[in-house]
Amino acid sequence: MTITLRGMTWSHPRGYDPMVASSALYLQQKGVEIVWDKRSLQDFESFPVEELARAYDLIVIDHPHVGQITAENCLAPLDIDGREQEFDAMAEASVGESFRSYNWQGRQWAFPIDAAAQVQAFREDLADAVETLDEVFELAEQGGVMLPLKPPHSLMTFYTLCANMMSPCSTAKGDLIDEETGLAAYTVLSELVALIDPACFDMDPIAVSEKMAEADSVIACAPYIYGYVSYALDGFRPNPLSFTDIPEAGVIGPAGSALGGTGIAVSAFSSNKDAAIDFAYWVASAEIQKGVYAASGGQPGHADAWEDEGVNEKTFGFYDNTRPTLEGAWVRPRHNGYMAFQHAASERINKGLKAGEDGKIVVADLNRLFRDSFL
Repeated sequence: MTITLRGMTWSHPRGYDPMVASSALYLQQKGVEIVWDKRSLQDFESFPVEELARAYDLIVIDHPHVGQITAENCLAPLDIDGREQEFDAMAEASVGESFRSYNWQGRQWAFPIDAAAQVQAFREDLADAVETLDEVFELAEQGGVMLPLKPPHSLMTFYTLCANMMSPCSTAKGDLIDEETGLAAYTVLSELVALIDPACFDMDPIAVSEKMAEADSVIACAPYIYGYVSYALDGFRPNPLSFTDIPEAGVIGPAGSALGGTGIAVSAFSSNKDAAIDFAYWVASAEIQKGVYAASGGQPGHADAWEDEGVNEKTFGFYDNTRPTLEGAWVRPRHNGYMAFQHAASERINKGLKAGEDGKIVVADLNRLFRDSFL
């Protein structure tokens, strides 16, 4: 009798297609069927994981959820006896902090199947990649820059700027950021917002990527945007996007980008928990990540895929060209209470940017919201 598992992922070719393709191969090899549903990117970032865990065996999650997950006891830990060799191999093959980002209170709650951070997207036919903030502003003055600002992405860029200025935001109780660095990062955002289309406040990375890839687009660069390998593929959209490291706001190279990506997790409520865990180990493995997963439009979380010549050739160097940014990426707070802060802080930044508020007031509010987020 065939076991059927249900999985939930996010609604984009990068999030959905590789799960379907991998699962088709898994059915052939193992006789286990996985049926995938998908949610919008906005729902994916904010929908309660516990509700998903009660409805699905397998769930694709964001790492900032792990504190809440631990408190709600809704996912099964994946560090289990008898699989130490597989587990250690995945940990050693982490792209940056992707693997560690799903480890909380000594347990592993997901395996990275998708590695991402804020990188730079640009159109080679319109402009060269920018390397400094001065170059970002010069291009923005010409109308060639967009920036995803729809929550939570304004906060993600604030994070990236702070860390790249060598003062990363805190992940522990207390203030989020010192006033000087917070004000400097907010000022960059404020000055950039004055030069770009206000429509950016309603745009996530997918929307900006779509705009840049249009046949008649004049948008040459998104300096801080979560990389989507789909847009690097020939024929995916009228114009392919190129990807490279973030521009420097400080003097430490492309370090401090806010880590993103996704992980495969298993519901604690699943009636087929062992079968679901087996699939999680399988789909996060090197062979699958650099094989069917990457070939189906996925953006792998395993270093073997990032280093594979064939994978890089097909994506015009997407992985080689952004690897330094990924290796230096910063892991967001993950405590129980963080997810509500992430939304509130993004809204507060956007409110301030739209109204032209004093940055010191906005930063003070961010610090208050962060202190209050610890339950």
